[in-house]
Amino acid sequence: MAWDSRTRRFVTIYLPLMLFVVVLLFPFYWMAVTSFKPNSELYDYKHFNPFLIGSPTLQHIKHLLFETSYPHWLMVTMGVAIASTTLSIFSSVLAAYAIQRLRFKGSQYVGLGIYLAYLVPPSILFIPLATTINQFGLFDSPLALILTYPTFLVPFSTWLLIGYFKSIPYELEECALIDGATRLQILRRITLPLAVPGLISAGIFSFTLSWNEFIYALAFIQSSEKKTVSVAILTELVSGDVYQWGSLMAGSLLGSLPVAIFYSFFVDYYVSSLTGAVKE
Repeated sequence: MAWDSRTRRFVTIYLPLMLFVVVLLFPFYWMAVTSFKPNSELYDYKHFNPFLIGSPTLQHIKHLLFETSYPHWLMVTMGVAIASTTLSIFSSVLAAYAIQRLRFKGSQYVGLGIYLAYLVPPSILFIPLATTINQFGLFDSPLALILTYPTFLVPFSTWLLIGYFKSIPYELEECALIDGATRLQILRRITLPLAVPGLISAGIFSFTLSWNEFIYALAFIQSSEKKTVSVAILTELVSGDVYQWGSLMAGSLLGSLPVAIFYSFFVDYYVSSLTGAVKE
């Protein structure tokens, strides 16, 4: 029975987990292997194992960091992601609190409508947004991305925070209202401190989408020095039909590290917030 139990546990739990981890981590492993392989090994699979490195080299990373504008692309991407995330969280907090706590007529339908707006694909929205960006003279400016990213960040963040605000007892706010506190004071001193996990979760979600966004960054930014990482490594490291695979993979690997580090610090808050939102 013990052997049967261990076997069943391995087949039903550990084996699927191992397969999941392998599938999940293999792209990062492939990026790392390609980043440290010399070109002689990258293009000669007859004599070199594609999954192993024979003679590691830092040439691709050196080329990426010192012979391209990759550090500047990282700074532009970081600035756009932080600014759009801050703007989105600020707007989402006000919208979610108004929908959940002010209890005006039709508030439930407003919340549903905001979430449905998130389901509209960016491939449809970027055409009218491009016209608006041109009319305001923001084309080829990082400000264009900062102002357009909230169009898909705010709906989901608002829906997430609505679910989290529901888990906060309303009696706390009623006591503050009796003591003469205003709604903004209640939001700042009572609701937001209790909603920190939800704010962190919405921030992680917004930061990740802003960091990885491609369509708007490709359509609204033309100058090389103003491009984000997701667009720059594809457009600046490819010359005609020649792909600099080592530098491309190195750029992708380094570009994914900030998001991975961000997640590792706040993963517990992220899971607890999503769980609270789903339960509500």
